[in-house]
Amino acid sequence: MKYMLETPISGVIGTDKYKTAIHWRNGVLITDEPEKLGGKDVGPDPYTLLLSSLVSCTLATLRMYIDHKGLEIPEIEVEANMFHRIGSNGVVLRIDRKIDIKNVGDPELQQRLIRIAEDCPISKILKGNINIQTEFK
Repeated sequence: MKYMLETPISGVIGTDKYKTAIHWRNGVLITDEPEKLGGKDVGPDPYTLLLSSLVSCTLATLRMYIDHKGLEIPEIEVEANMFHRIGSNGVVLRIDRKIDIKNVGDPELQQRLIRIAEDCPISKILKGNINIQTEFK
């Protein structure tokens, strides 16, 4: 088995309530919880990071496609949010993703870009079968 990342993501938390330092290959990202949940809101919370992964992957995937096709689209905006509800099979999480590209009125192109967005790797991961293995070091 070959991991996707050469350097694993690692994190540490001290006694500063909910503030973590997440180490990635080129730096450190500080995360925290919002004040209403007891944090100090000095960084994004885990839900924000999850949605940020989806948004950034969607943007990069769309940009690659648009550039490959030679389309004149200078800027793309994507936003995402999520909510959960109790369904018949337990908790159901729904993520809403909205793409905003100015001057793309062609419905066929819009549908093609939505299909491309659905093919971004993070979108596929979130929709797929995820197995998380946890163990002590």
